[in-house]
Amino acid sequence: MRLFVVANVKKPKTEPAMKEMLGWITARSADCCVVGSDTDGKADLTQVDADAIVVLGGDGTLLAAARRLRGRSIPLCGVNFGRLGFLASFTPAQFRDHFDQLVAGTLPVQARLMIEASVCDGSVTCRTSDPKDVAAKRRWSSTALNDAVVAAGQPFRMIELELGADGDQDAGIRYFGDGVIVSTASGSTAYNVSAGGPIVSPNVEAICVTPLCPHSLSFRPVVVSSQSIVYVLAKRVNAGTTLSCDGQASTKLVAGDRVIIRRAEKDVKLIENPDAREWKTLAEKLGWAVSPSYQK
Repeated sequence: MRLFVVANVKKPKTEPAMKEMLGWITARSADCCVVGSDTDGKADLTQVDADAIVVLGGDGTLLAAARRLRGRSIPLCGVNFGRLGFLASFTPAQFRDHFDQLVAGTLPVQARLMIEASVCDGSVTCRTSDPKDVAAKRRWSSTALNDAVVAAGQPFRMIELELGADGDQDAGIRYFGDGVIVSTASGSTAYNVSAGGPIVSPNVEAICVTPLCPHSLSFRPVVVSSQSIVYVLAKRVNAGTTLSCDGQASTKLVAGDRVIIRRAEKDVKLIENPDAREWKTLAEKLGWAVSPSYQK
């Protein structure tokens, strides 16, 4: 088993933990070797020759690693040094407990769909249903494991967007608000749920479309097929309006820009913590269904 380690040393205790873990891994198993490490987010993960990538940090570190893989099928094993840890599902102790299973290749691996967001200038005729045409004409693109978000930005006035799906240019819904979130099932427990969007099991192949503070009480979040192509047309925007993917890669939007969001060509593989249970995780990490505490 060849392991590559990605670590976010900005997280408290991550750097000493990484050094300790590298020594522990080397001493633990003759069947495993660490082929390299990355602490500054600059390593080209598309060139890494490893059987698995161990990500030390939090969900943000794992999201960045997933995007940097650019479709390669190396599974990611997230060890949480952050706060919630939905994607980085192992604690340091649990990682050690299950290390032999990792080396043996017996831990469960789940494919998580990623989305690809592209931006075409308003002056360019772009067929949203044709991925080759979009790729040839777009001025910016990025993938995301969690979400692609159009946010109003400074000076924080409402913006006007047109929202549609599956290439139907005549069925776009025009609305005013602070933007829109297009999330995967994996990202449904992130910004999406904070904005009132639904929680979707990562086993469901779906995309959530959640408006941000729409100027209409009847405009509710929608769940569509993962095969749907969602487009967002910027009708009237602010100087600071942006499109961001996983809160990490972003570009400014101007009036006329068309954002096309579709399922990425490749999924990302996550090594799952066998001790984690979906509903238990929701209850523990979100305080889900917790009864109110009453003062005596």
